[in-house]
Formats: sequence, structure tokens, C-alpha cells
Amino acid sequence: MTTADATAISLFSSGGIGDLALRRAGFNILVSNEIRADRHAVFSFNFPDAHSITADIWDAVDEVERHTRRRMGPHGLTLLYATPPCQGMSKNGRGKLLSAIRAGRKPKFDERNRLIVPTMELARRLRPEIVLLENVPEMKDTVILDEDGEPRGILDFVSEALGPGYMGGGEVVEFANYGVPQRRQRLITVFSRNDRLKDWWSAQRSFMPRKTHTEGALPGTHPWVTVRDAIADVPPLDARCAESAVSDVPFHRVPLLDEMKYWWVSNTPPERSAFDNQCVECGFTGNPTHLARRDRNGINRASRSTPLHCERCGGLLPRPSVERDGQRQLMRGYTSAYKRMAYDKPASTLTRNLSYACSDNKLHPDQNRCLSLHEAFRVHSLDRYDYEWGRADGRTVRDGTIRDIIGESIPPAGFQAIVDHLRDIREGTAFGDQSSMGGLWAFVGEPSVASNA
Repeated sequence: MTTADATAISLFSSGGIGDLALRRAGFNILVSNEIRADRHAVFSFNFPDAHSITADIWDAVDEVERHTRRRMGPHGLTLLYATPPCQGMSKNGRGKLLSAIRAGRKPKFDERNRLIVPTMELARRLRPEIVLLENVPEMKDTVILDEDGEPRGILDFVSEALGPGYMGGGEVVEFANYGVPQRRQRLITVFSRNDRLKDWWSAQRSFMPRKTHTEGALPGTHPWVTVRDAIADVPPLDARCAESAVSDVPFHRVPLLDEMKYWWVSNTPPERSAFDNQCVECGFTGNPTHLARRDRNGINRASRSTPLHCERCGGLLPRPSVERDGQRQLMRGYTSAYKRMAYDKPASTLTRNLSYACSDNKLHPDQNRCLSLHEAFRVHSLDRYDYEWGRADGRTVRDGTIRDIIGESIPPAGFQAIVDHLRDIREGTAFGDQSSMGGLWAFVGEPSVASNA
């Protein structure tokens, strides 16, 4: 079977950013499933030939199976691609969940993590050649309750749900290593029953392609693509007023900063946080900077003793603060809040808060603003693909929806390297012979699960 016969279904599709890599690799996406109508309408606009099912996956298993069987043809299903929500697993959410659990406000096992259960039910029914899952690295250590209510490691559950005949595992991938100007680590889990893929796994213990880019450009690779590489030629903007915050370039616009926030941001040096700003009245640069450390429960806590007034002249420092009871008090925040990203490194992970100055490492390297959506498209590698911000129902796509889709999605150019590699192994055209390539590959991460064959 060749790529011309390759079929896929997409679960938790959101706006279809990762699916762009599947389409370019030659996969025909038959069916998609997503619970959020605003995201799914964007997917349907960009993938009009897919049968879109907008529903909770728990309720949609039968419908997804029925429409997949109707459309997949005599060769069966090639690939099941799923990106279950990660809020119950991610670093950003885990601290809050831990606090809530200890306070008795949350169940010990987050129900959102159990969305892998209906996903694996579809895999059992449809028996795709390849199961491809993408999530945060914390997924490999996540525990869920299985169908019988028993706690299971989520990757152990996946392996056992697929049963004998599938081989594979999960590997942590840094997408900057595949030419994406963004540091984004994801757990890529691949299991396959295809003989060529199983032989490859037996020889390599990895389904990941060679790194094409590395920090410092190790031999045989290119240097990481940086923020400067991605956006240096974009027209400048300034968040002080409406006139300077927009341009003629589509989606190149930024939210305004109020007068106080602009003061903080405009005094923030390159690669520093506004919480570290020094005195603009007397010029003293020796005021203590902001610190953060983990408490005895392992939860990251920002310092509450960081000074807000200059220790030499007593002047108000341009550090994030709020007015309470007639006094300015330091705003609670971490060392990465109100921080400028580095120009000559990949950006930090783009999140759904990418347009907010208070989010982690989201300030422009040298302009007084956050990134525009246009710049976010470049940093996410979306500009390399044919993709439009339209909705199948004809309604306008809100900026908030765009931020959500980007923050939830995988950088498509990095994912492309992985999907192309799987395709090439499947078709017998991957570089090298499985039995002789062990010393030549530079793997991104160690496999988390070996196999279940």
C-alpha cells in the first residue's frame, strides 16, 4: 500500500494545525472529532473533505466508527491521530491541581486524562496500522482510572488496550530540533502493527527521525532557528496607542497596554523580567531581583519580599504592582512573567495566553508589546502551510479562538518531520537499513514504553 491509499482519522482535532502535516504527507483525513464548535468550524473550513463530528468523544465513538468504516475502503484505516487535552497533565496545570487535591477540592484522578479511554476503544474497533498520540511530556507519568476503575499508567493502558501485534512507545521530542523557532517539548507516542514499522522499532527502539537542528549546530545539523530568524523583518509595533499597535499586514496587531503596564514593559531590558527592573529616578541598579522557589510541597512559589521601592531613593520601581488599600503592592508573579523573549534563541512555548504581557516569556525581544498573531504564525511554523482563518459556517474567527488553536496545537513543521519519517518507513523508503543504523541516529528522547508484542 502506498501513500495514495493512506487514510487517517483525527480525534481532538481543534483547528487542524497538526493535521496539516498529515495532509502534506499524503494522508486522506476521513473523519474528525472535536467537542468545541468554534475550533472545529475552523478545521472544517480547511479540511472540507473530512466528515466532521462535533461532539464529546465519549458520545461519538459509534458515530466515528461508522463514518470511518463507510469511507476507509478495502485497505482499512492507516492512521489514528489523537491529541487528548492536556490540562490535567501539563506543568502549568499540575501545581494548581496539586493544591486543589490537598485542599479536598479535586478528585485524585483527573477525569480529563481519561479521554484516552474512548480513544483506545476506537483503536480497538478500527485496528489502524498506526496509532499516533501527541501530548505533554507529563503524559508518560500520568495515572488514570481504566474502564474497571483501576489506576493505571496511561502509556501502559495504551499498550495493553492495543493488544498483541502492536509495537512502539512514547518519546519526548523537542520541536526546536526540527527547525521550529520555538522550544516546545511534546510526548509523541507511536504504536504500529505494520511489519516494516515493527521491524524498524525492533532495530532502533525509536520512531523519531534524526534531529535536523541542534543548539550550537552539532555536526551534521543546522543551528536552532531563532526568534530573530522568524520575525526580524516584520514591521515594528508599539502597544502604547491604537495608531502604533496595528499595521497593514494581516493579523499583525497587538493589544494595547495601559499606562502603568507600558511603564513596566518599556523599562524592561532584553531577556529580563519587569519584576527585575531597576530605579528610573536615581539610576540605582542594585535593588534585589525577583526570585522563585519550590515550597515544601513541591509547588513553585514566587517571592513575596521582592522590593517595589528603590533601596537608595525610595522611588517606585517600574515593577508589576497593584493598588490595595491606598498602597502599591508587588503583583504576584513568577520570574518568567512580564519577561522579554531572547532574539537569538527559539521562542518559549506559545500558549493560549500568547497575547498577554503577564504570561511566561511573551514580551517582544526589544519592542514594547507582545507578539502579534502574524508573528505567532511564523514562530509556530504555520506560515509554511496553506491554512486560512475561516469558519465552515461563514462566521468570523475571533482572535481568542486563534490563540486557543495555536496554544493547543503542535508546530506543524516539526510534526511534519515525524509524519514523513513514519510514512517513509511504512513505504520502505526511509534512509538506511534498520539493522545498521543504530549508531547514526541522534534520538530526541528515550522511549517510555518498549512494546507489547
